[in-house]
This record gives sequence, C-alpha cells and structure tokens, in this order.
Amino acid sequence: METQRQKKISGVIQEDIVDILQRAAIEGGLKGTLISVTKVSVTTDLSIAKVYISIFPNKDAKELIEGIKSNQPLIKHELSQRTKNQLRRVPELQFFLDDSLDYIENIEKSLKGDENPIENRDLLDKRKKM
Repeated sequence: METQRQKKISGVIQEDIVDILQRAAIEGGLKGTLISVTKVSVTTDLSIAKVYISIFPNKDAKELIEGIKSNQPLIKHELSQRTKNQLRRVPELQFFLDDSLDYIENIEKSLKGDENPIENRDLLDKRKKM
C-alpha cells in the first residue's frame, strides 16, 4: 500500500520525467516518437523510483530504453534541478519498458483473428485420455 507521500513524490517525478524525455526526444531528432511515462512507483524509503515508459512507435523501443538507462545520471541531475524546492533528495531512477499496451493489442488481435481458440479448436492442445 502506497503512502500519500509516495504517491505525491511519484506524481512529481512522473510529470517532470515526461517533460525531460520528450524534450530530449525532440532535440535528439526523434520527432514523431511518442514517449510517455505510464507509471512511477517509489519505494517506502523513497530511495528508488521505478519509472515505466511506453514508447510509440515500438520499433525503436529497446534502443531508446537503453539510451535512457545510459543517460540516467543526466536525467536524475535534470530532475533534481526541477524538483529542488519539492524534494530534498531525488531517488535513484530505474527505467523499465512498459509493453502492456502491446500486450493488450496482441490479445485483441488474437481474439479478432484466426488465433481465437474459442472458434478454432485446433489451437488448443488435445487432452490425452488415459
């Protein structure tokens, strides 16, 4: 269960990280790439913030998340400049690719297409009778 303080810090971090990453994407020549922060969760001791990022279009997502991870110290520094009046200490940032939207999309495609196990029984493993 998250405390009010954790929620508040998560919100502050999420808002600023979105801004930092979108500005970096534009300056880095990635116009047309949508980077959004889907969730930020802060540990109870406020030392680590897990930042979940969704990237669209997804074709460069793995490369981009690696770039973001390698620039973590710069992102943390920028965040500390922006939040110096709100946070005494900026938590360590850990970045993760949030592919839940892709997962949902794949489920929807499967249900609409030929891969629907309800309509195409051959997709299901036959139960062996002993």
